[in-house]
Amino acid sequence: MIVDDSKVSRMLIRTHILARRPEWMIFETACGEDAIKFVDNELPDYCTMDINMPGISGTDAAERILSKYPSIKIVVFSANIQEVHQNRARSLGSILVAKPVTEKSIALALNYFTDSE
Repeated sequence: MIVDDSKVSRMLIRTHILARRPEWMIFETACGEDAIKFVDNELPDYCTMDINMPGISGTDAAERILSKYPSIKIVVFSANIQEVHQNRARSLGSILVAKPVTEKSIALALNYFTDSE
């Protein structure tokens, strides 16, 4: 699942992931509230989550999702790479990957996702 209010970011993430994992089914939402609702119906294995979105922050949405579904692996994608955001991602059992979305940043996320496979 890709959660980002930027349609361009969602498109880039989708394109890069499918280039490496064409068999994956990808769902998208544009805000944290929709992501929380979505996981109750379609439990994803992996999620990329932006921090700054309308409504609740991505890290707050991730916290709520992980409290119900701790098996989901979430990577926080953000241009906000300050230590406070990195620490918050780590406290959730996640990692923060810096935007912009590139082949390298997607590789970091995919490595995190598939590390335990």
